[in-house]
Amino acid sequence: MARSYRWPQPLKDQPQRFWFGGDYNPDQWPEEVWDEDIRLMQQAKVNVVSLGIFSWSNIQPSEFRWNFGWLDRIIDKLGRAGIAVDLANATASPPLWLTNKHPEILWRDERGDIVWPGARQHWRPTSPIMRHYALELSRAMAEHYKDNPYVVAWHVSNEYGCHNLYDYSDDAQEAFRAWCKRKYGTIEHVNDAWGTNFWSQRMTDFDQIILPRFIGEGNFTNPGKLLDFKRFSSDALKDFYIAERDALAQITPDIPLTTNFMVSAFGVDIDYDDWSSEVDFLSNDHYFTPGDAMLDEMAYSASLCDGFARKHPWWLMENSTAAVNWRPINYRKQPGQLERDAMVHVAMGADAVCYFQWRQSKAGAEKYHSAMVSHAGEHSQNFKDVCKLGSDLQTLADAGVLGTTLQRARVAVLFDRQSQFASEHTATPTQQVRHAYEPVQWFRALLDLGVTADMVPPTLEWEEYEAVVVPSMMMIDQAMADRLRAYAEAGGKVLVTYASGIVDEHDHVWLGGYPGAIRDLVGVRIEEFAPMGNDFDGTPESLQLSNGAVAHDWADVITSVEPDTQVLATYVDKPWTGMDGVPALTVHEFGQGKAAYIGCRLGREGLVRSLPAVCEALGFELPELADTGSDGQLAIATDGGTQRSSNVADNRLLITKRVAKDGKSFTFVFNRVFEPVSVATDGHVVISNNCEIQGSNLELAPNGFAVIAQ
Repeated sequence: MARSYRWPQPLKDQPQRFWFGGDYNPDQWPEEVWDEDIRLMQQAKVNVVSLGIFSWSNIQPSEFRWNFGWLDRIIDKLGRAGIAVDLANATASPPLWLTNKHPEILWRDERGDIVWPGARQHWRPTSPIMRHYALELSRAMAEHYKDNPYVVAWHVSNEYGCHNLYDYSDDAQEAFRAWCKRKYGTIEHVNDAWGTNFWSQRMTDFDQIILPRFIGEGNFTNPGKLLDFKRFSSDALKDFYIAERDALAQITPDIPLTTNFMVSAFGVDIDYDDWSSEVDFLSNDHYFTPGDAMLDEMAYSASLCDGFARKHPWWLMENSTAAVNWRPINYRKQPGQLERDAMVHVAMGADAVCYFQWRQSKAGAEKYHSAMVSHAGEHSQNFKDVCKLGSDLQTLADAGVLGTTLQRARVAVLFDRQSQFASEHTATPTQQVRHAYEPVQWFRALLDLGVTADMVPPTLEWEEYEAVVVPSMMMIDQAMADRLRAYAEAGGKVLVTYASGIVDEHDHVWLGGYPGAIRDLVGVRIEEFAPMGNDFDGTPESLQLSNGAVAHDWADVITSVEPDTQVLATYVDKPWTGMDGVPALTVHEFGQGKAAYIGCRLGREGLVRSLPAVCEALGFELPELADTGSDGQLAIATDGGTQRSSNVADNRLLITKRVAKDGKSFTFVFNRVFEPVSVATDGHVVISNNCEIQGSNLELAPNGFAVIAQ
């Protein structure tokens, strides 16, 4: 059963505000710095900090010795200054006294090598010994702070699976066998699910189940086993989290709990849709992608968090004020991006903005990671920007943005971690294709066409959307196939891409031609795939479409279409390749609705070129793009439409809307390009940045945004 949604409440006699602050590590600094920190926090309007995340060794210096004194002192100082605490149970990084005494808690890689302490997350999720010590610490923390008025939330561990997602220890093997027994009941059912008649892998007892450990360079692990191992690994961490969560909740039932997810376009390694029902409120750590995808990827990831959170307010637990420290090249942020980036998450439903970290470390592996207070101190542009953000968040709260809901978009783009699990196997038609690549390309392409989509997990009720995109969802089970058919029969518009509907939930191929799970829905039959690449001289790197788009990496060889399937584009190629004239883009009527099939990887540019014709054939109206000339200013009216037309958009802008129960709404408008963009509105500008306001006209500079009350 899903936990009830609970949001951390403000300290006594304080109003509801956006939570604003960051990870605070006072144990890394002399106590004389603490008062200076609190002064600066008050100046920046910080009202919450996360404490104790990596402080196990300072809270419990040895097995039978506890030291809460320093933590008590800083919590008291913070609380008396009006700053609440999101308190970690400190289990993320076991201390050396524990790993020295019990090296058997250390996780092992696929070759069986021990991963030694020296960084963080060097523990195995299935270790009974690690669980014993972690729960002992959790209970001690809960007992000590159960009546502390300044603790408003529990921060359970930290970024589960960031380093220890896949463990190949004997503990993990024993737990995996038990997981398989619970899931399948009999070893025969495991054999059927894993297809073990292949390569003589059939088992007669659960004790014969082994982890997908190293089997030699160039060899291939059983895909069914690997799929279940990835599911098990997510579940093993979730079980550990639940044990910690319940240990805290039993003693402090009134304090809401969360753990910080790591959702980004390229970093969703855990089944967070499954995890989302186990937290009281969702929180996420997100770090920007450098380059021209920065804004779009941020919006994509934040929208996915909104989907996981079921449109409840969620918490941006970590982001960065400027550079991170863990990339080969750690790019800075441009002027205006600190606040712009925070507001993108707010625009997508976040009611809290926090950073790693409050004060930039002077020692350790993260000393070059940016912070709210940088090495340059308070007399810096960075801290001025932090202070402005704190003030603007307070202004948004006063205006009524807090607690509003992100308005549902017209289009849902599905993101499916199970399909990503399946597509990660090393024996697929091409290693250049993974499920995670495609959704972000669709999100960006739709933005280019003036449509802001919602990123949605398949378990959500996406049937309420006007159109749904099924992007490279390799794994579609019978239930999902039935949902898609029912949706189309009722009048829905479905857009299905290549590499979708190929296998079922066990990674078994649907027979009879691809995409076997939904072949009748899309009205095409595929006999084989035509991957593309340049790893051999003379191999095809791309395919031209008759509409001028270019396919790369993957194309489907569509051998037949239903009589009522409309072919919108074909491939143009040499006659002897077998691809010339093969359908590439189709639309098929199904019940009261229609289904489009995009049989190749087009990328963002190819989708932008192709989708207008596809959407027209589907009956899905794309907005008219505003003229970007001197007289083409987009006008945002208080009714949510525009002054020229109710169906006009500017693809240079990212626009979202948060709506209150009383109907009041707030439109967030962001400049997506590196040139000024003009907007006219008869609404009230609540806050803005890098924006020149002249009457009802707004000129958004690069990295500029405005929030308009309507």
